[in-house]
Amino acid sequence: MAALMLAPGAGVPVDAAPAPRGETVAQDAARLERLRAILDRITLPDGFRIDVYALVPRARHLAVAPEGTHVFVGTRGDRVWVVTDQDKDQRADTVRQFAPAVDFVIPNGVCFAPDGVLYVVEQNRVLGFAGAGTIGDAGDPPATVIVQKGELIPPSEESRNHSARVCRVGPDDRLYISLGQPYNVPPRRKLALYDKTGIGGIIRLNRDGSGREVFTRGIRNSVGHDFHPETGELWFTDNQVDRMGDDIPPGEINRQTAPGQHFGFPWYGGGAVRTHEYAADTVPEDVVMPAVETIAHAADLGMSFYTGKMFPERYRGGIFSAQHGSWNRTTPVGARVMFTAIAEDGSAETVPFAEGWLDESGSYLGRPVDVAQLPDGSLLVSDDRAGALYRIWYEGD
Repeated sequence: MAALMLAPGAGVPVDAAPAPRGETVAQDAARLERLRAILDRITLPDGFRIDVYALVPRARHLAVAPEGTHVFVGTRGDRVWVVTDQDKDQRADTVRQFAPAVDFVIPNGVCFAPDGVLYVVEQNRVLGFAGAGTIGDAGDPPATVIVQKGELIPPSEESRNHSARVCRVGPDDRLYISLGQPYNVPPRRKLALYDKTGIGGIIRLNRDGSGREVFTRGIRNSVGHDFHPETGELWFTDNQVDRMGDDIPPGEINRQTAPGQHFGFPWYGGGAVRTHEYAADTVPEDVVMPAVETIAHAADLGMSFYTGKMFPERYRGGIFSAQHGSWNRTTPVGARVMFTAIAEDGSAETVPFAEGWLDESGSYLGRPVDVAQLPDGSLLVSDDRAGALYRIWYEGD
């Protein structure tokens, strides 16, 4: 397939050849039934139900279109998928490759602006697709380059490690993008570059790519963030340092109350646990400690505030988040969906909400990555191990 050349900022392809149709994903009945058998073991609070919404290969982060019919799914490969529920029966009718003419590289991060522009954040590029949420299955809108390839991070810092970006459009109508740094703990020679470019942080920029600034500093690899629906504050998960032991350092859910705050990495490896590499160094002033410490190495990834009305009152305004599951632990943990309740003073507590994808032998039957809310208030959960999206809804006690 010939690569599609994109004109920076133009929103139209230079190449005028017809766009290819791309791959579709069969919703295989036998495979759906095997997944439903796994879901029979998932425990949920009373009144909640779970089912398979769609088969989506390597499904990672989710963006629900404003009109609610289409869900866009990023991956760590070279595909973005668009999942369509045209008849509104809460199961996908079609799953197809989005924008097949575009050569995506780790298009993990997908997010919508209220006006229907879809942003796709790759390893080292940002694209925008105006009107993506209303395209149906007839074709895809042209891509606009928001950040040129090689300008999101310096090409010298490209790595398979921690390259799964995520994005959100904030209440200020600016685009927020997390930039994981590529090391377990970065060497000192990299710190000045990372501080300047926002690697190991979250940047924000205008939706046309201008006005870039570093908004968040001192994080290791955040793969989930969202804005509090009332205060507008940014909350985000962070994956902490490996190879320090089974039970340290803790994972984190963080609350940011002002631009430029520093959250402690690499001086802290998670919570108040100092890294070996920076143990003798002076910690920067005014480091913000996590709002919640989570179990070590569970890999807290995607998160969303719940703003729907389907779930009981106690869930409204709280955070649903996905724990992908540990690799750096003697006894595996995670592979579940968590819920974080937030008190009026900003204090928070996280508890399991949906679990059972980790079996008694320590094997993963699924690995949740992200959560997103559908227009009816139900919850979608992506699973990159099973290659699926699940829907969780509430039926009452």
